[in-house]
Parts: sequence; C-alpha cells; structure tokens
Amino acid sequence: MMKHPIITIEREYGSGGSVIGKIVAEKLGIPFYNHEILEMASERLNVPVSRLEGAEESSPKSFLYALLMNSNPARTMEDNIPVSDKLYITETQIIQELSEQGSCVIVGRCANWILRENPYRFATFVYAKRDFRLQYAQQTYGVSVKEIDTILPRIDSRREKFYNINTGGNWHDKGNYAMCLNSGLLGIEGSAELLVHAVEHFPEPQTDTENSD
Repeated sequence: MMKHPIITIEREYGSGGSVIGKIVAEKLGIPFYNHEILEMASERLNVPVSRLEGAEESSPKSFLYALLMNSNPARTMEDNIPVSDKLYITETQIIQELSEQGSCVIVGRCANWILRENPYRFATFVYAKRDFRLQYAQQTYGVSVKEIDTILPRIDSRREKFYNINTGGNWHDKGNYAMCLNSGLLGIEGSAELLVHAVEHFPEPQTDTENSD
C-alpha cells in the first residue's frame, strides 16, 4: 500500500460516490473530507455555510470580467471577486493543506486536478446507469419521481461544467483517473472494497531521488 494515499473522488449524482469514499476512509483508517471542506472555507471567509452552498460548484467567473463589472475605486480587488471564485480559491488551499497532512479521502471540488502533481494521489470517478441513480436518489435524498428527471441532469451538468472550466479538462475523460467504478454494477460496498484493494496494491511512487543514479 502507498504510504500516503490521497484518494480523490469525482462522482455522478446518485452514484453513491460520497458514501463509497466514507466507507473507504473507514476501512483504511484515514480522514474523510466532503462537506467538511465547505465548513472550513466558511470559517476562513467568515461567510455562513448556507450562503456558500449555493456558490459551491458554480461556474467561476473571470477575475477580469468581475473587476470590470464591479469596478469601484472604493472597493478592493478582493471585494470585486465573486463569492464562487473566492470559495474555489479557498477550497483549493484547504485541499492542498489536507493532502500535506497525510492520507485522506477527498470528494469532489476538482481535487484530482488540484493535486495532479502529488505522486500519492489516487484519482477515482464513480458512475452508474440512470436507473440505479434514480433509485439511489429516491432512497437516499428523498427525491420524488417527478423531480428526479430534472435534478439528475441539472446537478451532473453543474458538476461537469464546474470541473471543465476550472481545469480546462473533461470531467468524463477516463485519462484523468486511476480508476473508474460503476457503482450500479458493483454495488456501494463492492465499489468501496475494490477501491481499497486497488489502493493497497498500487505501487509506491518513485521520487526524483530514487530515479537518479
């Protein structure tokens, strides 16, 4: 097993990615971070979590655009930056700090891209067929049948756009991940077991020192 695995999880809505991440963290005995990151950001920005929840995973705006649209000599540059951008910057800093503290599981928030230079990162994507996600959302989040056909594509689209804009990549590109898990086929527990097994058998990354003669 890698000495300091940092497991990042991107997930489709209703695929159970967050629950899978929590199970993996418990099995490996390492910290789990999802909503906790938003709470940390809330403290640093001194903005209520309830206000930040709407800004999280929102499409960021160009800093230049924000400055032009909100131009005011009496306001600082920080004042002109939209809350969504402030939140992303703050969460990026938090994710980097958490990874430096040691092994952990981090859900969403472009963590796999933010930590792309970390040799101990194990990037994962969790997905499932529509029927599984519909049933999971109904059972887990209490979403009605009437709501699901609107909520499922809307949240997926929001996450994909958020990721693509911030990273310049493609959320669904398998090349971004070490492992892609079909939770509908494998089940929640099965997906967690497979991810734990993969991390435990993932080769220890070589450092520059080890590669030098």
